[in-house]
Amino acid sequence: MDFDSIIKNINSQSAAHADNPTSRTKDKDILEQSNYYEKRIYDLEQLIDIAKSFCSTLDFSNLLESIVYICMAQMHVLGAEIFVRDPITNDVFNLETSKAMTTGKKLSIPVASSITTFMLESKKPVTFTELKEKITDDDASMQLLANLNPTLIVPLIEKNNHLSGILILQERIAIEEETTYTEYEQNMIMSIASLATVAINNASLMEMSSTDMMTHLKLKYFFFNQLTEAIDKAFQQEENIAVLMFDIDFFKKFNDTYGHECGDFVLISVANLIKSSLRETDIASRYGGEEFTILLRKGNKSEAMKVAERIRKKIEGYDFVYNDQHLHVTVSVGVSVFDTKTNPVELPNIFVNQADSGLYMSKNNGRNQVTYFDPAIHKLKENNE
Repeated sequence: MDFDSIIKNINSQSAAHADNPTSRTKDKDILEQSNYYEKRIYDLEQLIDIAKSFCSTLDFSNLLESIVYICMAQMHVLGAEIFVRDPITNDVFNLETSKAMTTGKKLSIPVASSITTFMLESKKPVTFTELKEKITDDDASMQLLANLNPTLIVPLIEKNNHLSGILILQERIAIEEETTYTEYEQNMIMSIASLATVAINNASLMEMSSTDMMTHLKLKYFFFNQLTEAIDKAFQQEENIAVLMFDIDFFKKFNDTYGHECGDFVLISVANLIKSSLRETDIASRYGGEEFTILLRKGNKSEAMKVAERIRKKIEGYDFVYNDQHLHVTVSVGVSVFDTKTNPVELPNIFVNQADSGLYMSKNNGRNQVTYFDPAIHKLKENNE
């Protein structure tokens, strides 16, 4: 048989195969199965990469931001938000990712709400329409969800069958005019949610271990770790950073006059006033007793003094009411600023000691004031001594 005859024979067999409906159906099934398993393999590889990404950080804010962006990319939505159970109070789910908050107070859903109960019982994603059909007695929380324009609401469930959070997927990008979620996509987002739950729990444990349980400010050791990193970065980028140290004036009199519960009330109130006065990038800590420290990640002398004075005035003007008693609370403040030319301090403990020296001067000069630690004057005094 010559070459032309072989080609004709192949073509005739192919034509016969193409004309056979059974063969065409089998080929179509094989192609569909092949595409399905290729997608499954791709998605499993994606889940491995997602797990690696979630495990790469224990910083709470960075982790939540990572989860949001990954969900947006994987599920083709324009936005996502996450409610996370408060690791300290354990009584609310706080909206941790929203950039629209203007009051500084986090939006939240109570742990005991009908919404969270239903999400835990369902153990699967639901649309807002489905949720509205089930929940009719929680207007405030439902309105909060409605304002987020959810297209899918996903529970974050721990292994011990506790709800640790709620993931909100917002407006969906239309793909071939289809905006609903297939069963496959819902299974995929539940897999991502499972990975996110583990990562969030790990980050929450880190958050709890580095947080003062009374004031909800960071602990001293965490503050020093962050300050060490900030000093290294300030050296590299030749930036200013500042440390502010606060001490509540005559704190002992609150304990002696009204009892230790009053002292706790004053500590918590002052901590809240300090925390509400800072940027997200700044860190406030309870240094010990009635002393607090603040790290301003960016701030020269003028900026640091303005922040310190603003907080001092805020505390002085605040109406502290304990058991119908109006308390007058003031603070003394010390400020130190890192500068590669004028104050290139290398060690965090020396940096904090400088702010403490400023605080000591404030107390000696009458309290309820802010004093800047001037390294040049301090050095001059040392030389004269």
